[in-house]
Amino acid sequence: MRVDHIAYRVKDKEATAQFLMDFLGYKKPDDLQEGFDIQFEDGTWAKCLVLEPPEKISQDIPWKIMDVGSLFDTIEHHMAPEIFVSSGSPGSIVDQWVQNKGGIGGIHHIAYQVSSVQSIMDEWTSKGFAEFASEKPLKCPGLTQVFTKPMKLTGVIYEFIEREAQGFCAENVKDLMNSTKDNKF
Repeated sequence: MRVDHIAYRVKDKEATAQFLMDFLGYKKPDDLQEGFDIQFEDGTWAKCLVLEPPEKISQDIPWKIMDVGSLFDTIEHHMAPEIFVSSGSPGSIVDQWVQNKGGIGGIHHIAYQVSSVQSIMDEWTSKGFAEFASEKPLKCPGLTQVFTKPMKLTGVIYEFIEREAQGFCAENVKDLMNSTKDNKF
């Protein structure tokens, strides 16, 4: 399990992204410089940006580097997570969350890459760890995802993500955002 990405819901995605780029070295991927938009059925929208860590390498999943620390030890270094930043139109799911967080927003969820989203859902449900925001994982080609509801112990929403490739799927992002409509903030 590794941290896949950290998602922020904020009032000003451009200013937030600029801060993360200027002070933490993140960058916009070449193929998503402008990000992407999500249109909701009620006419509201969310604008989304993906930021990559400065040390991202071009190889596919998993993002890890093997380092031989000595003759007997091999150390696995995981790359820093991607960052996902969104802001929304007045009254949107994203805007409502931001307003309930003092009008500024903040970290919405932490996503962990796992080998099987369904297995994690089954285990966490059977052990009473969490409730999930949807009954089944959400799927796009090469991508399976699910949100928990905000955890009673940590106050955090967790996302579990199973990947065959890097990147995000706009349809899953929309469905994940919709799955949080009834969350208690």
